[in-house]
Amino acid sequence: MSTAITPLRKHTKILGAALLALAVTACGGGAGETSGGGGSTTLTVTVWNLAKTPEFTALFQAFEKANPGVKVKPVDILADDYPEKVTTMLAGGDKTDVITMKNVIDYSRYSSRGQLLDLTDLATATDAGKLAGLDAFKVGGGAYYALPYRQDFWLLYYNKTLLDAAGIKLTDTLTWDDYATYAQRLTSGTGNDKVYGTYHHTWRSVVQAISAAQTGGDQLGGDYTFFTDQYTMASGLQKNGATLDFGTASAQQADYRNMFGTGKTAMMPMGTWYISGILEAKKKGESQVDWALAPMPQRAGSTQTVTFGSPTAFAVNKRSRSADLAKKFVQFAAGKTGAEAITQVGVVPALQDPAITEAYFKLPGMPTDELSKKAFTPGEVVLEMPVSEKASDIDTILNEEHQLIMVGDKSVPDGIRSMNERVKNEVLN
Repeated sequence: MSTAITPLRKHTKILGAALLALAVTACGGGAGETSGGGGSTTLTVTVWNLAKTPEFTALFQAFEKANPGVKVKPVDILADDYPEKVTTMLAGGDKTDVITMKNVIDYSRYSSRGQLLDLTDLATATDAGKLAGLDAFKVGGGAYYALPYRQDFWLLYYNKTLLDAAGIKLTDTLTWDDYATYAQRLTSGTGNDKVYGTYHHTWRSVVQAISAAQTGGDQLGGDYTFFTDQYTMASGLQKNGATLDFGTASAQQADYRNMFGTGKTAMMPMGTWYISGILEAKKKGESQVDWALAPMPQRAGSTQTVTFGSPTAFAVNKRSRSADLAKKFVQFAAGKTGAEAITQVGVVPALQDPAITEAYFKLPGMPTDELSKKAFTPGEVVLEMPVSEKASDIDTILNEEHQLIMVGDKSVPDGIRSMNERVKNEVLN
């Protein structure tokens, strides 16, 4: 998610990212390397928070096993800094082979700048038709510059112990009004002992993307009145103390994993990627939470479960000196063996296969109740942010105004009015 940056801070961040790019190139991480001794090939891949993102290690190990002599070398970047640093690396001519596309906003920017290798031949192969989210990477003229290997969508995590104690039983017809009522009932304690009824992370999508998905609103259109109901609900829960306030969450850089994994919140809307995190925490004994899943709450009167999501993909740097090997990795990650590898660590693959889904729910620690399984079959998953050359600029404005609303510097109507005016004046016109 984009954040508002002062000129000095922005200059400092760009300088830091440039130094990172230079460091990567200097240490040989910017290109495939051939060892003079054993002839092993090294493939470099950008990742974020490697230690907390087990899918990367699972994929790399599987690829190395399938390709003896190949070594995958991750270029690890902090998650919050990832888009900006990768942007700077590519602009500076860095030769890292594979670039992980964390979101489609960055992808649209890199592909339009000619920084990625055309992968249309891989995208139009037979098996690629089974990849959820593939269409998000189709750009002008029908070309593809990335292949998705995972497809995340949002659902509701909940603490079974806390809900059982409160006599609350969730259903697959949960509305936002129900959700708000339950969040109030589930809030208890004070100070360090406080348990919140729910937790809304600081990303704008927590409010805006779900609103767009469930109302049919256009995040690129310049009229954001459809955000009103969701902001009213979210702001109300914050004012009533049923969720950690935005200012505190931002200042303390609150970690949603810790909030849920330590039992500090009873409910939490979040993406499916967190499943791997909670499974790992349970396995290591770092969390004792008895958890389960439910579909995202819906607007009153909805006849199907609508949520939002976004694919994550791998692309090949146009400057890669190991392009053929990089393409082989991208195809591997999007294929069956790659899907099986990330399924084993609780990540939802882009490859749609009933056998893989069945294996997913047999993982140790996965909830097996029918509601949790129902949460995995939403009626519609809307793209988190539409792909457009204007998406990045609009995303920045919407995020800035989101922060001002959530910290109370602007009322909901004033914040939405500013979104409308700024997007129309600064981007669309």
